[in-house]
Amino acid sequence: MNRRVFDALMSTGGGLLVVVLVVAGSLLMWGASFANSNVYNQLSQQKIYFPPKGSPQLNNPEIAPYLNPYAGQQLVTGQQAEVYADHFIAVHLKEIGKGQTYAQVSAEALANPKNQALKQEAQTLFQGETLRGLLLEAYAFSVFGEIAFWASVAAYILAGVMLILVVLGIWHLRKIPKEASLEI
Repeated sequence: MNRRVFDALMSTGGGLLVVVLVVAGSLLMWGASFANSNVYNQLSQQKIYFPPKGSPQLNNPEIAPYLNPYAGQQLVTGQQAEVYADHFIAVHLKEIGKGQTYAQVSAEALANPKNQALKQEAQTLFQGETLRGLLLEAYAFSVFGEIAFWASVAAYILAGVMLILVVLGIWHLRKIPKEASLEI
């Protein structure tokens, strides 16, 4: 095979790969931006705030180490949603249900239909678990956004490296004599 033809094919293939990587990086960056703005918009509309500094709720050793860094702030990020769900709501639900889950308390309430206190406890646990689940979904979506962001950065870096290799390939192609062959 002629060396110039081989170099031209490799440079063309590399150029196509640069285009593919730039498109992939752009789509991944768009996905990251969408995920982050969607999480922010959805959470900010809920107007959930962490307890303020000095609040008695922040004296609980199961809560304080996790919530103190966010004391008084509005919950607007996926990381904040995870902290609030796992270290605030979950702790309170454990206290309300005395260590039992919604499913356990609900089954007990169904077995004792006249026990209004148990029925109310099941309802409170249901609402708390629902909010907790929704906040954890926001956290998961933000993680997907973060992964997409770093994948886009990697795609752009690879596109840059490949572009340099393509330019070097074209430069090398111009230096090869027309009669040079590729020995395999």
